[in-house]
Amino acid sequence: MSNVSMSQDDIARQALGPIAGNRWVQLAAGVIAMVVISNFQYAFTLFTPGLKAQFADVPYKDIALIYTLFILFETWPVPVAGYFIDKFGIRNLMLIGAVLITLGWVLGGMYATSVFHLYITYGVLAGTGAGIIYIATVANAVKWFPDKRGLAAGLTAAGFGGGSALTLIPINATITSMGWAGAMTSWGIGQGVIAILAALVLHHPPKGWLPKDWVQPKAVVQTRRDFNAGQMMSQKEFYIMYAMFLMVCAGGLMTTGNMSQIAKSLNVFDAKFMGIAIVPFVATLAGVTNAFARIMWGAVSDRFGREYTMAFAFALEGVLIFLMTQISGNPIAFMILMPFVFLAWGEIYALFSAITGDVFGPKNASGNYGILYTAKGMASIMAGWGAAAVAAAYAGSFEVPYYIASAFDIIAAVMALYILRPIIRKRIAGES
Repeated sequence: MSNVSMSQDDIARQALGPIAGNRWVQLAAGVIAMVVISNFQYAFTLFTPGLKAQFADVPYKDIALIYTLFILFETWPVPVAGYFIDKFGIRNLMLIGAVLITLGWVLGGMYATSVFHLYITYGVLAGTGAGIIYIATVANAVKWFPDKRGLAAGLTAAGFGGGSALTLIPINATITSMGWAGAMTSWGIGQGVIAILAALVLHHPPKGWLPKDWVQPKAVVQTRRDFNAGQMMSQKEFYIMYAMFLMVCAGGLMTTGNMSQIAKSLNVFDAKFMGIAIVPFVATLAGVTNAFARIMWGAVSDRFGREYTMAFAFALEGVLIFLMTQISGNPIAFMILMPFVFLAWGEIYALFSAITGDVFGPKNASGNYGILYTAKGMASIMAGWGAAAVAAAYAGSFEVPYYIASAFDIIAAVMALYILRPIIRKRIAGES
């Protein structure tokens, strides 16, 4: 080990101690925190049958608005949270996020007697808390792993995409035995405790720290500047990335939040596999492929470049989303195709966070990615309430929303290759 590498390792260990000063421990703590918050997004579809039964006089699109509000508050306040994380450190904001997710489900389960109450508890409180934890952990991975940014962001985001694979069937069983309110309360407490413990471990790397033997990936261009939010938003590539994020996000969010209703519209909802209801079973498989997508595509992008990876994955997602419109009445096709939809979709949370660090620098990564991440909130309007409203206009069928999502994916693939890549390469080449 060189003297430079040793001194860099010493900076982290002397400042944070042998545990918190180890970047792999930081990555692991971030993944655990992401696993905890994954259920707030991916388990929503399991609560919808119980919510529909309890609030029978409420249109489904108004129940779906709970999910939309969760995504909105998970994303839109994030730029502010990201700014404070970059300025004051990660731990305090993580603790605030942990408290908010706990209150969101516990208050929702114990005291919600109307859909409006769930707008506040599940939507506003849990959404804001999950957003704080999400942006804190992803940006922390970007800061600690400049040499493996795609992989690290992918592993962290995989905790969010795949953590639910460990818990969806148990949550569904808890709902069956305790009802949606009891399940929400008990799981809310457990998840909150784990999030608090993870928060106590997380730290940003010390100023001046670099990883051992750092070598920039050859296929990935990285700026030598650190852009603040205003500077980032003066660059046209930011708006191209924002539009791409919004378009690709829509199809996956729509499928996540409405899977039970999509299964009904495809006439497969009542099917079972090995005695397990098809929706929680497929949602579990989708959680696994969603997680693997973030790791796999993140690592691929480190080797072959972000834009090439985006183009291929987005085009594949467009094809798979279209195929979803062709499988009505076929539960086997539903079980096979749906996990692949998430395999081609989940990578957006690794690729966009990694490319934000590449293009605009790591110093302000929390705040900068937080701004880009609000595209998910915009997409949620189309994917939650909007998709449900369009489906209602077509007798409950999600065929038209899927056609729209498929077109969005193909457009984003073209933009990645022929618009975003040339602009980024030209600007960063000019810096040197």
